[in-house]
Amino acid sequence: MIEDEEITKRLVPPPHDFWVFAYGSLMWNPEFPHQEVRPARLLGYHRAFCIYSNQYRGTSERPGLVLGLDRGGSCLGRAYKVMAADGAEAASILDEREMLGRVYDPRWLEVRFADGSRAQAYAYVVDRRHPQYAGRLALGTLTELITHAAGERGSNVDYLVNTVRHLDDLGIVDSALHELLDSVLSRIARPAPESGD
Repeated sequence: MIEDEEITKRLVPPPHDFWVFAYGSLMWNPEFPHQEVRPARLLGYHRAFCIYSNQYRGTSERPGLVLGLDRGGSCLGRAYKVMAADGAEAASILDEREMLGRVYDPRWLEVRFADGSRAQAYAYVVDRRHPQYAGRLALGTLTELITHAAGERGSNVDYLVNTVRHLDDLGIVDSALHELLDSVLSRIARPAPESGD
C-alpha cells in the first residue's frame, strides 16, 4: 500500500505540454526547464505557513515553519509551462526538490489565467495527514515559532522576509503574510523581559 502511495505522489509527466503551479520559492527559483510563465490563480487553496520545518528552517527541538498550499480561499501565483520534451527532466527535478519529506500531496488542479482561460496544473498541496502539518495557527503562535527558529538553510525570519520581498517584487499582494511579517519584526524589536532574580 505504501509503495502505491509513493508512486501516486510522483509526477508522471503527460505526453503533451503541461503546467506547474508555483506559490512560493518555485516562483522565483523554478530550477526546472520551462517555456512560458504566466500569473495564475488557484481556487480552493491558499498560501500559508502550515508546515513545521525541523531541518531547513528549524530543528526538532525548536521547529520553524515553511509555506504550503492549504485548503480554503484562493492563491495568486505563477504557472510554468513545461514542454512535453522536457517533461521527464522537469518531473525528476520537481520530485527531488519538493517530495523529500513527503509532506505534499501533489495533484492536478485547475488554474485560471488573467485572460479568463483555464488549464490543469500540477500543484503541491500540503498533506494534512503528515506529522509536519501544523494546521491553522494563531498569529501569536506563528510569530513566536518563526522568530526563534533557525535551521540548515538559515533563520526562519529570513525565510519570511525573503518570501514577502519576492511576492512584492512579483506584484502579488498577500496581506496575511505582511501582517505576519509586521508581527515578527515587532516581536524582534521588543526588548527581552528582565530576569526576576
